[in-house]
Amino acid sequence: MAQLSVTINGRDYPIVCDDGQEEHVTRLAAYIDKRAGEIASTVGQVGEGRLLVMTSLLVADELSEAYDEMERLQIAAKNSEEAIRNETRESLEARVAPVVESLATRIENIAAGLESD
Repeated sequence: MAQLSVTINGRDYPIVCDDGQEEHVTRLAAYIDKRAGEIASTVGQVGEGRLLVMTSLLVADELSEAYDEMERLQIAAKNSEEAIRNETRESLEARVAPVVESLATRIENIAAGLESD
């Protein structure tokens, strides 16, 4: 386990993370620090606990919006995939139908020829 220290709102916090995750955790902490700084500059210093709760709610809201957008994109992709399948099916049917009709006509002609013999 790796140990590092991150700074949020001017205060250092010791953090333990999996080996190799130090850079990722540092980036996350820097983002939280940035968002906390934005809130602090808007509402002033409201106490460390309250500021971190407000920051957590803000980040949770951003995450919720990202999940909603991801769901919208997945639905759009599924709809696009279905539209492409339908279009492809219709295109294949349009190309195959004349061939099937031609074969049916030929079979009918052959059958008619056999019946007349």
